[in-house]
Amino acid sequence: MNKKIAYGVFLALLLAAPYVMYPVLLMKLLCFALFACAFNLLLGFTGLLSFGHAAFFGAAGYVTGYAIQTLELPFELSIVLGVAAAALIGLGMGLLAVRRQGIYFTMITLALAQMFYFVCVQVPQTHGEDGMQGVARGKLLGTIDLSNDLAMYYVVLALAVGGFALIARVVHSPFGQVLKAIKENEPRAISLGYDVDKYKLMAFVLSAALAGLAGATKTTALGLASLTDVEWTMSGLVVLMTLVGGLGTLVGPIVGAVLVIGLENRLGDIGEALANGTGVEWFRTLGDSVSIVIGFIFVICVLLFRRGIVGEALAWFGKRAAGKPA
Repeated sequence: MNKKIAYGVFLALLLAAPYVMYPVLLMKLLCFALFACAFNLLLGFTGLLSFGHAAFFGAAGYVTGYAIQTLELPFELSIVLGVAAAALIGLGMGLLAVRRQGIYFTMITLALAQMFYFVCVQVPQTHGEDGMQGVARGKLLGTIDLSNDLAMYYVVLALAVGGFALIARVVHSPFGQVLKAIKENEPRAISLGYDVDKYKLMAFVLSAALAGLAGATKTTALGLASLTDVEWTMSGLVVLMTLVGGLGTLVGPIVGAVLVIGLENRLGDIGEALANGTGVEWFRTLGDSVSIVIGFIFVICVLLFRRGIVGEALAWFGKRAAGKPA
């Protein structure tokens, strides 16, 4: 019941958020939070470290943008096509990768994602380094004008909440328990008669589809699909979000995404405020040092919060509830 109340309060805050914060920034946070949760389903609950998730995120964005700009398809169908494209790429990549383990699995996903990146550089439909710009949002169900930031925010919120609810349902289902068993002890899961490769492939495709949903939503919300979305650095960024927030926790990737993307967007403003308040001019350079600051935060989390922010918090509350020293 406490969890339900907490989720209810959190949802109420999200419903009220666009009235006190910039809706476009909130939409970006929601998209990357869903992206991180999709990745966490694979790494945190199945134990598969993929460095190819940028391919799913970016591919869905490109397909959705192309469907809206060139094919002039409606918003709903464009999103579905983007998610389907991500799932299809995930299926192909998963068939090649899931039979490998550890670093070999990771390197295969990275290599395939880099191949896809170079495809995106070459094909004219992606517009190369310029990317797809000015992607129209269209109308929801042919009636609701999504060019209104407030209306678009609530659509993005509904998609993000739906994706999160699906992940939570999967994690707590018998299928999710098998995924956890594979992560904890794969040989034992095999000895119990489970087709481990099939379960890993299903988790991989589901994770790819949800990452595609995040990418497709991001393209329509921000009106942009670029090569940055399919670069290996995007795959590294989602790993960072998940580890900082809390690997293997439902809420951790959301916290990590908010922290990382929030810093990327507001670090310059924070630096200006610190410089004006303290008189130290060095703070004004923080906006140009986002990668360094985020890397420093990651090092601190690795050294002091090995379970991530949410993971350490849950462990602390668990010890307090058990009456042990925190």
